[in-house]
Amino acid sequence: MRTVDSTIGGRPTLSVEGIIDLASLGDLHDALTRTIREHSGAVVIVDLDAVVGIDDCALGALLGAAATARENAGDLELVCNNEAVRNRLERTRLDRAITIRSTIS
Repeated sequence: MRTVDSTIGGRPTLSVEGIIDLASLGDLHDALTRTIREHSGAVVIVDLDAVVGIDDCALGALLGAAATARENAGDLELVCNNEAVRNRLERTRLDRAITIRSTIS
């Protein structure tokens, strides 16, 4: 798994690629926490378009990151156009807790 911090359309964005699983969970958590803290009070976008697999641990990390963002007067939104990953997010009802969009802007 690899993460890249950037600003797209004026929005802080964390792009994630690869497989997010137990082995990469610590790196994902660190990247999410760093991005949220650096942009306190903002809506942070997590771009999952390049993710090819996501396990339950990663879903929990995304939920925890959303809670952290909200505690810091911001929010977390996901961008996902990968059909398999998006179906997993919807099957687990993560889309009820975190907004999932098709585009960043």
